[in-house]
Amino acid sequence: MISVNKMLAVAFLLATTAAEAKIRQDDPLESGRRAYESSEYAKVIQILLPAAAKEPQNAEIQLLLAKSYYEMQEHDAAITSAEKAVALDPKNSTYHEWLGRAYGDKAEHASMFSALSLAKKTHKEFEAAVQLDERNFSAQQALIEFDCSAPGIAGGGEDKARPLIQRLAALDEAEGHYATGNCRRQKKDFTVADAEFTKALESKPKSPDLIFDIGDYAMKRSQPDRLIAVADAGERVAPNDPRGEFYRAVALIIKKEKPEEAERLLREYLMKAPVRTGYPRPSIAHEWLGKLFEEQNQKKAAESEYQEAVKLDPKNKNAREGLKRTAKN
Repeated sequence: MISVNKMLAVAFLLATTAAEAKIRQDDPLESGRRAYESSEYAKVIQILLPAAAKEPQNAEIQLLLAKSYYEMQEHDAAITSAEKAVALDPKNSTYHEWLGRAYGDKAEHASMFSALSLAKKTHKEFEAAVQLDERNFSAQQALIEFDCSAPGIAGGGEDKARPLIQRLAALDEAEGHYATGNCRRQKKDFTVADAEFTKALESKPKSPDLIFDIGDYAMKRSQPDRLIAVADAGERVAPNDPRGEFYRAVALIIKKEKPEEAERLLREYLMKAPVRTGYPRPSIAHEWLGKLFEEQNQKKAAESEYQEAVKLDPKNKNAREGLKRTAKN
């Protein structure tokens, strides 16, 4: 039988756990984070705007607001929240990185004159993030990509990227190979990019985002073996990340193998994956389902998937072309 003391101890533990859970539930920042993980970005903002008014010195609230506005493509609001986070804690590398990302995202949608000014601000923030924390590898990669792709007038230049890549490679071999490959990808030097991405995957990378960005490259280049290597590496580092399932499914479709498994993996991806930068969009998953069914001569099923892909993203050129092909039959 359980002693009275043990029963009291269990009761106390349960009460404490329930109390802690209630505190977490009542914490706006925690509620906001849960909504963010569920891709409910409007809900994040609804939760956190009142919290920001009550806690104007809370930089983490401003960061999560910035990230949510970023996903919603509300560029000015993302910049404003990220600027507030940086002002509250100027020595935080992550805050500078996200301010750089917000500036950069707006630059891509701005006029030429405005884009130049925003690009310079982007570079400045990425530089600040790296100077504050050299092991902020995502900021390092963002700065290197900027230097490899942006012209000198905007603050970029491949000559600036080379020493950064060397320093990064000294810190982490996989990150260094990825940075070199990504730089060559910007220049459309795909032979070198292929070799460097292979070395990156062989160097046991730790970052899921690095691994799965190579997956995006391999998908666009129709490289099924690399896609399998990406899925294997992703499952080793982040077994619960649904992107591994997505890229494995794409590899199977390209190789014309195991269609039932490919469909299952894509369906699971659609159920589990967040709608977020760095993750293949639902439209892309439906596009690949359309390709799978079209290859199997299931025209109606293919047409349905292409229709869904176009509905989700009218700019999906591949899905529109697939829809034209299947609708004719």
